[in-house]
Amino acid sequence: MDVAEAGAARSGGLRWMIGMGDPPWSTRRAEELLAERNPHLMRALEAEKMEGQRIATRARTAALAVVAVLLLFLNPRWEVIYYEALILLFVIIGAAQLRAARVGQSYAELGLIFADLALMMVVLIAPNPLAAESFPTAMQFRFDGFAYFYVFLAAGLLAYSWRTVQAMGVWIAAVWLLATGGVYLFGTTFPELSETLRTALAAHPRIFAVIDPNSVEFPHRVQDAVIFVIVAIILALKSRRASRLLMLQAEIAAERANLSRYLPPSMVDELAHRSEPMGGVRSQEVAVLFADIVGFTRYAESHTPEDVIALLRSFHAGLEEVVFAHGGTLDKYMGDGLMASFGTPNPSPHDAANAIAAAFEMQARIAALNAERASRGQETIRLSVGVHYGPVILGDIGNTRRMEFAMLGDTVNVASRLEAATRALDCRVIVSQPAMEAVADISVRDGFRRRMRAHEGLMLRGRSEPADVWVA
Repeated sequence: MDVAEAGAARSGGLRWMIGMGDPPWSTRRAEELLAERNPHLMRALEAEKMEGQRIATRARTAALAVVAVLLLFLNPRWEVIYYEALILLFVIIGAAQLRAARVGQSYAELGLIFADLALMMVVLIAPNPLAAESFPTAMQFRFDGFAYFYVFLAAGLLAYSWRTVQAMGVWIAAVWLLATGGVYLFGTTFPELSETLRTALAAHPRIFAVIDPNSVEFPHRVQDAVIFVIVAIILALKSRRASRLLMLQAEIAAERANLSRYLPPSMVDELAHRSEPMGGVRSQEVAVLFADIVGFTRYAESHTPEDVIALLRSFHAGLEEVVFAHGGTLDKYMGDGLMASFGTPNPSPHDAANAIAAAFEMQARIAALNAERASRGQETIRLSVGVHYGPVILGDIGNTRRMEFAMLGDTVNVASRLEAATRALDCRVIVSQPAMEAVADISVRDGFRRRMRAHEGLMLRGRSEPADVWVA
């Protein structure tokens, strides 16, 4: 599967969610490509893998501790020390599996899984060398030890992918049948025991077949293997569903991260938790900020496209961080400028203060950017900012195919014209009197005023009434 197929698989996610077609991660290679393209998915897989492995190791260790105590109850003889030592070895293998755990194919993990299976087969098939008396090897099957494989399968469900769980079921069943054949062909037998029982139970041949100490009971061993594979497949299907849900959650996280490039976390959360669009048209008080590079047209004419784009990227990145840091919403980029609002979608008493603080922080960011540019011998830039506070109309515009959350009204126009007026007043920031008065905290408002000077009677383009403003 190539990258193009992976892209098609990604776009097929919606079709699968609504019940059409196969999931876009139906193959291991598709999952790997999706993880490479989606860092949220990779982090989710890594977190899920390590958390699952830690839980599996703890659960496995606890289960082995219970088994160790249980064996003392079932076989209160000195020979049980052999099995207790093997349990300790299982614990060590489990710890090694935790250290070797990682996302993706791992030969170390695979080797430790096979070490588990091999050791378990030894425990179940090979007689205890410390046993006080010997008996036919086939008698090992009478102790119903195969049930312990379900413990390892359950732990594997926590730690490994659904494919590995499914494979474990097949591997264990296959090795179990091979071990049964090995015991039948090469195991120790006591023929005299069988003959004695056959004679004693001559009138009950079916009972003899059940209790014959030299019989490996092939039908029962096959039953063990078949049921184990069925259980493994069912558990693998459940694990596969959980894996799909994890990937869907990672896709959603990636989509929210993309939204966060344009909207602050508050807006993303608002959109994510709404079952419908942003709601009907409404009017509310917000602070609107416009920022623009002064003389950008001349700069663009005298510099290469690469220089212009590089400047815009650094400019936008710095101002975007400022907007979001102060709880604002980045409404739009406008070439060399931007428009931001403070108080959408939900207003607060701090919107005006946040907008004014953002204006000053933007100037600080531009000063730092200019210092960096000057050190490289590049031309510095000047930023102008206008802030106004007042009522706006908010609502979804467009149609069902494409909708846009719009902010309209005179407040937006005034903020834009305040930014434009910075050229005539030879300043960098203009804040309207309504915006200054909307700062709820008096000490914060006084702090802004100390950094600015009052200017009365500013005439704005398209307006008949003069405006009182604060400039810096």
